Amino acid sequence: MQVYKTKAKKFTGSDFHEVHKRAFGLYSEIKKKSKRRTYARSAYFSKEKIFFDLYWHHLFEKSNWRDRVRRMRYFGCAVELIQNSRFKPNQTKNPNNSKEILYRFYGTEANNEIFCVQIKENLKKKQKFLISVFPAEGPIFY
Repeated sequence: MQVYKTKAKKFTGSDFHEVHKRAFGLYSEIKKKSKRRTYARSAYFSKEKIFFDLYWHHLFEKSNWRDRVRRMRYFGCAVELIQNSRFKPNQTKNPNNSKEILYRFYGTEANNEIFCVQIKENLKKKQKFLISVFPAEGPIFY
């Protein structure tokens, strides 16, 4: 498996408000560039749009505040990975819905911490959504 090396560092901060301010600030900058739904164009998917709506909904479903902060720290790295990575992701069908495919991209941030970006593709509507970003646990083989 190939791992994309980002130039961005994860957001620093000790509590939710510090990290949320930086992550949502980046999201707001991206949002200003689009008229309707917020998206980034993916290098791997031939410049197709990856929508960010589900990421924020999924994030705030988490009941644990520490988990939210842990995931939000990698949002800047995830955006860079989506925009620039051409490495092949792990691909599986969604076990809960046969009309969806789940992609997992792996990357390292500037300090060599490994993280994972999950993207869901709806085959019926031909749309892709960023679902989750989280630090990868365990050994990742290159």
